[in-house]
Amino acid sequence: MARGGGGVVTALFVPIAARREGYASVRATAFTTSVWAETMQHGAPPSALLARALEQCAPQEGSRLARVSMEILGPIPVGELDVRARVERPGRRVSMLSAELVADGPDGTARAVARATGWRIATSDTADVAHDVDAPLRPGPHESESRWVFPEHWHGGFLDSLDFRGGEPATDDGPGSVWARPKHPVVLGESTSPIVRLFAVADIANGVAARLDPTRHTFLNTDLTVEVVRVPRGEWVGVQASTALSDDGVGLCSAVLHDEHGPVGRSFQTLEVRART
Repeated sequence: MARGGGGVVTALFVPIAARREGYASVRATAFTTSVWAETMQHGAPPSALLARALEQCAPQEGSRLARVSMEILGPIPVGELDVRARVERPGRRVSMLSAELVADGPDGTARAVARATGWRIATSDTADVAHDVDAPLRPGPHESESRWVFPEHWHGGFLDSLDFRGGEPATDDGPGSVWARPKHPVVLGESTSPIVRLFAVADIANGVAARLDPTRHTFLNTDLTVEVVRVPRGEWVGVQASTALSDDGVGLCSAVLHDEHGPVGRSFQTLEVRART
């Protein structure tokens, strides 16, 4: 569906005419908005947009993305963005790709707001030696009707673009977990691939593993790395996440990512932690 009730665009991004040579351009919708500020995007939509650019860059049949690392270079505005990708290190079996998002700064000057690198690996049949080290996330999304309970002021924006089930808060003794399913495509008019769908959810790990009161501390991530061990199947993504906090303002959120059949990979986020004043 292109539009929902009241004419609201039901996608994270809408394609627009290219604004810069060599780039494709999109306009971010309200579904990309961060829980921290209405003027900037949550980390999941731009990471999904970058993963899409990497996946579509000089595609090679019989290969797929195995790891993507995104660096957030500053607040990513809820507005018009330019995206491009290129092959950094070509290879028949292993290649490295890079992508960047560009936005206009307050003075109108273009600036990169996020960059990503990805390793693409040729696939082969290794079914006879396949092995998981993490247990499946249970209960599954269809076995639980409970909903994730957000902090009171975390609502709207990107959170409205996802369905949630089976939420469990992080504790001193264990990780937080939730199942999430994107309601809308990443780019209007396109089907979202399984790996891009994974990135449309993965960045919520920091919130799933939150151990701090967001009214007293901020804990924004500066990056997101996802190791994709297996291509996800189905619409639901399970996130089982934990956060380690230092005594000098740095944290690490790590998560196991799942589909309904078992673990599909892991994610890592570096956190900048600060008390609110």
